[in-house]
Amino acid sequence: MALHFSEQELADRRAKACAAMHEQGLDGLLITRQESMFYLTGYDTFGYVYFQCLYLGADGDYFLLTRAPDLRQARHTSTITEIHIWKDVEGAEPHRELRDLLHQRGLSGKHLGVEYESYGLTAASGKKLDAALDGFVTLSDASTLVTRLRLIKSPAELDYVRKAGELADHALAEAQRLARPGADEGEILAAMQAAVFAGGGDYPGNEFIIGSGNDALLCRYKSGRRLLDDVDQLNLEFAGAYRHYHSAMFRTIPIGKAQPLHVEYHKAAQDALLACEEALAPGHTAGDVFDAHARVLDAAGLADHRMNACGYSLGTTFAPNWMDWPMLYHGNPVEMRPGMVFFIHIIIFNSDAGVAQCLGRTSIVTEKGAESLSTAGLDLFIGE
Repeated sequence: MALHFSEQELADRRAKACAAMHEQGLDGLLITRQESMFYLTGYDTFGYVYFQCLYLGADGDYFLLTRAPDLRQARHTSTITEIHIWKDVEGAEPHRELRDLLHQRGLSGKHLGVEYESYGLTAASGKKLDAALDGFVTLSDASTLVTRLRLIKSPAELDYVRKAGELADHALAEAQRLARPGADEGEILAAMQAAVFAGGGDYPGNEFIIGSGNDALLCRYKSGRRLLDDVDQLNLEFAGAYRHYHSAMFRTIPIGKAQPLHVEYHKAAQDALLACEEALAPGHTAGDVFDAHARVLDAAGLADHRMNACGYSLGTTFAPNWMDWPMLYHGNPVEMRPGMVFFIHIIIFNSDAGVAQCLGRTSIVTEKGAESLSTAGLDLFIGE
C-alpha cells in the first residue's frame, strides 16, 4: 500500500469518527466526500466524479462501493480491504446495490448519517440515494462529522502542511523572477506550477488564479493569457500542495511601477493581515479574525473595497477547490485551537480606479499564536 500515514494513525481517525457517531446517535456513516475517504483510509482518487460510497459503521466495520477503474486505486492507496464494484451498464443502479450491501449487514431500520454536502454526491445522485434507502433505514445529514475531525491536524499532517508552505514560497519566487513588463502570464503560471511539481508536490484543489490589467480584479481563474504591459498589475492566488495538503498565498505585483493606490492599499493590507494573524490564537474565534480584518480596512476608508470573508481553513482537499471548513466571516463562533490551519487573504478591489491589492498567507494556530508557513517577506514587490 502507498499510504501517506501509518495504519495506526488512520485507525485512530476512524475510531474518533465512530465515537462521534455514537455521540450523534448514528449506527453508521455513508461517506461520499473524497477528503473524508482519504482522511480515514488513505484512499486517493478523482473517481468521486462518479457515485461511490465508503460505509463506516459505528462499530468500525467499513467497505467501499465504487467503479472498476478505482478497484486497484483503492487497494494500492488505502487500508480498505472490502471493495465492491458496480458495473457500467445501461440502467445501472449503484444506489440500490449499496442498499443490498447494507441489508447484508443487517442494517435495516438503523440510523445512518450521510455526507450530503459533497462534490461526490450530486443533487440527482442524492435523490437516487434517498429513494433507494427510503423505508429501509433512517437518514440524517452528517456532512460535517468527519470535516470537524479534520480541522485539527496531527503532527504528521502538519509536516505535510509545512512542506506545502515551502513549495508555495518556491512558486512565489518564480513569479517574482519572471514578473516584468512584457512577460507572458502563461510562462509565469507554468514556472510557478513547475516549482511545486519539482518539489514533489501535487496538483492543487483548484487552479492557480492569475490575472493582470483589469483581470487583476477577479477572484477566480479564467481562461486566456496575455502579455504584461509596461505599467501593469499582476494578481496571483496560488498554493503549494503536498500529499493533498495545501498552503495558499496571495500577492499583487505592480509591474513597471506602483501606482500611489497600490502603495496605500498594500500598507492597509499588510496591517490587516498582521492584525488577523494576531487574532489567530486560542481564545479567539473565526469571527474575531474577520473582525480584525474589517476593523483595519474600514479605518483606512476601504469598507467598500473589501470582502465579507477573509479566509478559511486549509487541509487535505480535492478538486474543485482547496477551500475547507470553516470560513473567516463575522460572527463565526468556531474557536481557534492549536493544530488548525488557516489561509488569511486580504483582498482590496477598487473597480472605479481599476486597482487591485491583495496579500495573503497560511498559518498554523499554535498555543502561542500564528505560525506562518511562508518565509517570504510581506513588503510590496514591484516587477521592473
